[in-house]
Amino acid sequence: MTLRKRLFDLFFASLLVIILGPIILGLIVYVYLKQGRPLFYVAERMKTVDKPFGLVKFRTMSVVEDDQGVSGAHKASRVTPLGARLRSKRLDEFPQLWNILKGDLSFVGPRPPLREYVERFPEVYAEVLESRPGVTGLATIRFHKHEERLLARCTSAAETDDVYCRICVPRKAKMDLIYQRNQSVCYDFDLVFQTIGNLFRGSKS
Repeated sequence: MTLRKRLFDLFFASLLVIILGPIILGLIVYVYLKQGRPLFYVAERMKTVDKPFGLVKFRTMSVVEDDQGVSGAHKASRVTPLGARLRSKRLDEFPQLWNILKGDLSFVGPRPPLREYVERFPEVYAEVLESRPGVTGLATIRFHKHEERLLARCTSAAETDDVYCRICVPRKAKMDLIYQRNQSVCYDFDLVFQTIGNLFRGSKS
């Protein structure tokens, strides 16, 4: 990560903490009143091929032991009513501002993968994770909704894993590498504003 990109992340993360602080505090209280503890879901993700970190989100699912793999239709029954509303506007990702401030994430980059997929596709992620993982990115903007539809059709953990490995991993990696080759602060601004625009368009649909 370049110094310019890190300063970009620190400046805007700090600014958003100030601006969104009351909203985040309100969400903390609301989540607690509606579904109790734990308030947050901390999931292991990979910053590099050999360096994990704890990705922080508001909890949107009922808690089970040994939860593994990506979420498909086989996990849909675990999504709480409040969790579905938070996910629809990506409000569950507000706590990731902490990950940005810590340096685990950038605003823009590839979404941080699970360890199991990094271990299964080491050559792919050795390239992809040369960029600091991000909250949003080219693959998130272009492929996220399609990925959701693909995984929503999967009725078992095995089917979800198969679709994710065969279709999602290579397509997202291709877009992540396009971003990597063209990365700049201006491009990051453009992708952030595209993400915000998509959220507002989604709220009107």
